[in-house]
Amino acid sequence: MVVAPAALAQQPSAPTCPPILQHRFDRLQDEAPQDLCQFAGKVVLVVNTASYCGFTHQYEGLEKLFARYRQQGLVVLGFPSNDFGQQEPGSSKEIADLCFNTYAVRFPMFSKTVVAGPGRNPLYAGLLQATGVAPRWNFHKYLIARDGTVTAQFASQVEPLSAPIVQAVEQALRSRP
Repeated sequence: MVVAPAALAQQPSAPTCPPILQHRFDRLQDEAPQDLCQFAGKVVLVVNTASYCGFTHQYEGLEKLFARYRQQGLVVLGFPSNDFGQQEPGSSKEIADLCFNTYAVRFPMFSKTVVAGPGRNPLYAGLLQATGVAPRWNFHKYLIARDGTVTAQFASQVEPLSAPIVQAVEQALRSRP
């Protein structure tokens, strides 16, 4: 079938991948490389996680937030890290088991990585550059708008379903790239 040029012009194009998302990380459950550009045009909440932290219960709130706003374009990205208090000592399999079996996490999770200090991964280097704020502990959250702008960051103590996060997510979802 031949498509007329006018029909091609009417088809929506894929969003351009903003620099903050131009990175690849291995998926937690099978270590398959994942390009973060697949989330271009979405509202992205990035969070560094740990299995043995006082904030680990936030997996439940993160999953509820993801489920509530997924159809509107929210994606939560989890990055396990052993940077704070050595609270993520496990293997990818152990972390995946906890996330998926204990907390029923369905949002994308990535292999354990470094999010703080001079060895931080390039995504977290970009988040630091954009906000001037590095994670001080596990479950620090960054909100990236559809256009790739980092619009907010939230300390570990701010619960995923708290008013500040919900309001920021809803505002970002109303904006178009």
